[in-house]
Amino acid sequence: MTVRALRGSERRCRSWRAEALLRMLENVLEVGERPEDLVVYASLGKAARDWPSYRAIVAALRELEEDQTLVLQTGRPVGVLRTHANAPMVVSAVNNTVGRWATEERFYQRMRDGQTIWGGLTAAAWQYIGRQGVLAGTYELFRAALAGQPGEGRWVLTAGLGGMGSAQPISAGMLGLSTLVVEADPAKIDKLRDAGGLDAVAGDLDEALTLVRSGAARAVALRGNAATVFTDIAARAQAPGFDVPDLVTDQTAAHDARYGYLPEGLDLAGWHELRERDPAEVERRARESMSRQVEAMLALADAGSVVFENGNNLRVQASHPRAFEIPGFMEAYLRPLFCRGIGPFRWVAVSGDEDDLAVVDGLAATLFPERPEVAEWIKLARERIPPQGLPARSCWLGHGERSRLAVAVNDEVRAGRCGPVLFSRDHLDSAGMTHPKIGTEGMKDGSDGVTDWPLLDAMLLSAGGADLVAVHSGGGGYAGWMQSAGVSVVADGTPAAAGRLQLALDLDSGLGVLRHATAGYPEAAEAVDAPGSDVISINTEEYRDA
Repeated sequence: MTVRALRGSERRCRSWRAEALLRMLENVLEVGERPEDLVVYASLGKAARDWPSYRAIVAALRELEEDQTLVLQTGRPVGVLRTHANAPMVVSAVNNTVGRWATEERFYQRMRDGQTIWGGLTAAAWQYIGRQGVLAGTYELFRAALAGQPGEGRWVLTAGLGGMGSAQPISAGMLGLSTLVVEADPAKIDKLRDAGGLDAVAGDLDEALTLVRSGAARAVALRGNAATVFTDIAARAQAPGFDVPDLVTDQTAAHDARYGYLPEGLDLAGWHELRERDPAEVERRARESMSRQVEAMLALADAGSVVFENGNNLRVQASHPRAFEIPGFMEAYLRPLFCRGIGPFRWVAVSGDEDDLAVVDGLAATLFPERPEVAEWIKLARERIPPQGLPARSCWLGHGERSRLAVAVNDEVRAGRCGPVLFSRDHLDSAGMTHPKIGTEGMKDGSDGVTDWPLLDAMLLSAGGADLVAVHSGGGGYAGWMQSAGVSVVADGTPAAAGRLQLALDLDSGLGVLRHATAGYPEAAEAVDAPGSDVISINTEEYRDA
């Protein structure tokens, strides 16, 4: 079944709030990896439990009144309840299970039985916007890893060209970096090349290294196995004069050893066949290959490369004794931004009109002169990012900035200068996610695995009138490791929308600042104390002797 998000000014639903959510559901499948299976990205992340559930969701959204709320339980609609006009239109909980049940084997069995899905971070919350969604984050990450130094003449070694991994060569190119990216699936290579995200596809490693190290091509793909190619490059790095990669990371679907990572010695067909026949053997061999890749990354670090894990759980799944000598990207580079509530904000022109996207981009580029990097990013994004699905943008904005932009856009919608716009973010945000091996690794107060924060976030988002509020938990390789909350709010030009945008977005990012202030980060404490701040932190130590 082919799904494409509806474009234009005519709606099928009874409000733009519901219509925007329906178009986002369609959009995640339009830009998804295997839409015929409802899989959006990362091998297993699904938009809905099954096709009957998808069709029932569509039917419910088309009839939904603004004082009703559609309830979704792990990717299927279970009912509509009467709430009020400023309540969420959709609330969704996906794969949340008690601790004793949060195991990979139980997840896989329940998935086979049709009882659960993995919602990814943004797949089942209908907030995925293709590679665009992580482009800004990858750009910020690579820039931080370079410590602000120019990228010209430098290169990145990485792997994976899936829905998120395909952002890597594009983001690197924006920073003047060249990229050698290893990918086992030729269809993914072809897809990104056709979209304009690759300059060359090398026939072998020698050609790939010549292209990327000479600067003859900025973005080079090599078909192969990540473990094999990384090991070969690490071996060459021992030779005098070898130009080692400046940055080394990975964006394969290593979070799932059964469905996401191709073991060495298998082609794609053999992998799929063995997975059906002996899934335990696939997992064993995948983890063995991951361990070899980690060994190669450690060797490249010793040779002078900056090496980090980019949030795909490679270190956990590899089970390498030295895996955690490789730093995680959040703890190493991006946490200072999260402390200020700055994270992966995004907007989507649900009309499908590029002119609407230009209106929002223009506002984002001018509203924050104190942060010139925002205007710089918007300019680069408009020039360099291939379109994909509904016109969309990701941009790292912080507390107060998100609501300021969204309310300004709502004014433009009311004035007729722009069609409706949906605002959202990645779940991996300042308050939106707990994952002790990724987003909340190494928290100052030891709260790495505390899931209170995304749960509190979802409660506050509901209180703030967000249009969609989702709470997701782990599945597959993420089983037991993750809890997250997602949000979508629609600017439809009404005064009520302005109130919802202001309140929900400020509650969301404000909790992120509080989360990090409570953990003891001085950058977050400074944000709390900044002039005009609406965040009030409570220090219980002041009451200890009261």
